[in-house]
Amino acid sequence: DEEEDYMSDLFIKQDVRPGLPMVRRVKEAIQKEEKQKEANEKNRQKSIKEEEKEKRDLVLKSALGNENKGFALLQKMGYKSGQALGKSGEGIVEPIPLNIKRGLSGLGHEEFKKRKAEEKLENYRQKLHMKKQANEQAADQFRIRFKTKQEERKMEGDLQKSQRACQQLDMQKDIDVPKETWFWIEPEEEDKKDEEDKEDECTSSDLSVSEKLHILTAYLREEHFYCIWCGTTYEDSEDLSSNCPGDSAADHD
Repeated sequence: DEEEDYMSDLFIKQDVRPGLPMVRRVKEAIQKEEKQKEANEKNRQKSIKEEEKEKRDLVLKSALGNENKGFALLQKMGYKSGQALGKSGEGIVEPIPLNIKRGLSGLGHEEFKKRKAEEKLENYRQKLHMKKQANEQAADQFRIRFKTKQEERKMEGDLQKSQRACQQLDMQKDIDVPKETWFWIEPEEEDKKDEEDKEDECTSSDLSVSEKLHILTAYLREEHFYCIWCGTTYEDSEDLSSNCPGDSAADHD
């Protein structure tokens, strides 16, 4: 061999970066492995199913010829290749595709699975609907309880307001003892014995806040001609009935 010319273009253009021979060997190994796989695939003996599939695909891709008896009969009746079926050409152009069944399941199994999936989906939707209804009912009950609680607090405030007005108006008429023990506001500082007595009296009355409010406002209107919602003391019952809207908070709203 002739000695290499170290000043030639061939020698100068060579890539001498470190690690490059290793990369080249890896690429060559990968290419060799791919070629081996391709060779193995070509030499591999095909299974019966694969051969049947290839033959079937080949037959389906090829158009029917004159050797086919059915196609020959169609041609005798005026049919031309690529034309739609039917007298006026409203039928199909392409043949009905084959639906090859695979697997060992019986006929109708796919429909059964589809029906089961639809039933499962419908049950899931019903559960979601029932859960939504339950949440809505819970929200409605919460709003009702909240509204009832607000009304109870408002009635308690109206009752205390009526008790203070009753106590003041009774004292103006020199009434030292209320008609009912709960007609007046109870003192904040009392002996323990007095508190127990008054607790017994309250429990024995068995009156709700709304019932107490109704009784007390009626007493104020009849005895003192006073309406807590108007905040006015009228001259007499006639003046009260003609100028006061009513005897409840709803009438004054």
